[in-house]
Amino acid sequence: MNEFMQKVGPSLQKAVQGDDSSGEKQEPVGPKPDDATMKTADAVVSTVTGRRHLSHEGKEKGGPIVHYAFGALMGATYGAIAEGIPQATVGFGTAFGAALFAGADLVAVPALNLSGSPGDTPVSSLTTPFAAHLVYGAVTEAVRRLVRAFL
Repeated sequence: MNEFMQKVGPSLQKAVQGDDSSGEKQEPVGPKPDDATMKTADAVVSTVTGRRHLSHEGKEKGGPIVHYAFGALMGATYGAIAEGIPQATVGFGTAFGAALFAGADLVAVPALNLSGSPGDTPVSSLTTPFAAHLVYGAVTEAVRRLVRAFL
């Protein structure tokens, strides 16, 4: 997902939103605001250790750990479900990716106050994350099939 977001995401976003820029790219000033994974890492560390809060640098390190751990957990869950319910693999895992995007990004993350409401977000800005989840679903299915071939 990360590779897709970095390499394909900007082009996809421009295509969806229309590129009316003059080629100049303005970078935001200062540190990026905390995303949902950074906020989760901070909450986990403060809950488990009793520390108050992580530094911004600590959140930047913890965010990807949270993201990969969640992705691994969801991938394992998908694999277990697919073993019992083969219909779960419909669309070579893309239905799973779409459901994960809807359930996590559009419902759970806002419900846990880790992001704003999806209604406040332009639909066009959801294109790249949605597509990245479709890629995640397809790769998860490919890995599942590869593992099954060796078992």
